[in-house]
Amino acid sequence: MRENSNQTTSQYLTFILDGEVFALDIGTVREVLEWTTITRVPRTSDFMRGVINLRGNAVPVVDLRLKFGLGQAEKTVNTCIIIVEVKMDDDLVVMGALADSVREVIEINAEDTLPAPKIGTTVDAEFLKGMARQDDEFIIILDIQRLFSDQELTTLQESDELAVA
Repeated sequence: MRENSNQTTSQYLTFILDGEVFALDIGTVREVLEWTTITRVPRTSDFMRGVINLRGNAVPVVDLRLKFGLGQAEKTVNTCIIIVEVKMDDDLVVMGALADSVREVIEINAEDTLPAPKIGTTVDAEFLKGMARQDDEFIIILDIQRLFSDQELTTLQESDELAVA
C-alpha cells in the first residue's frame, strides 16, 4: 500500500442525472431525502421546483436537470433530494437539489482530478471543479458555490421566506 502524506483526498457524494455521474463535496451535503411533496412557488425560475417542509422549515428545491438543460425527469422510486448548504455573503443557504438517484460516497485524490473540459459535457464548465475517473467512467465534480448566481440564491432565499409567510 502506497502512503503519501502530501496527497490530499476529498470525499464526494456521487449521484446520477440523465445517466451521467456527478459529485458534490461531502462538506456541502447535509443529508439525502426520499422524494416528498414539493409545493410550487409562483414567479420563480423553471428550475426552481418549489419548497419542501424539512422539520418545520421551508427549504427551496431546485431541479438540477432543468438547471443544466437536460429536461425534467419523471419521478421514480430512486428520485431523491440532496440537501446542501451554499454560502451567500456571510450566510448559509440551505436548499434541496433533485437527483435521479444517489450512488455512494467516494474518495478522490486531488492529483486524480482533471481540469473541467471546456466542451463535451452537458454542464457549463463554470459550474465544474473538475472531473475524475473511477473504473471505466468519468465523474463530473460540481462546484456548488458557483452553480447559482447571487441573484438566483437571493430568489431561492426569498421563495423560502414566501413559503413561510
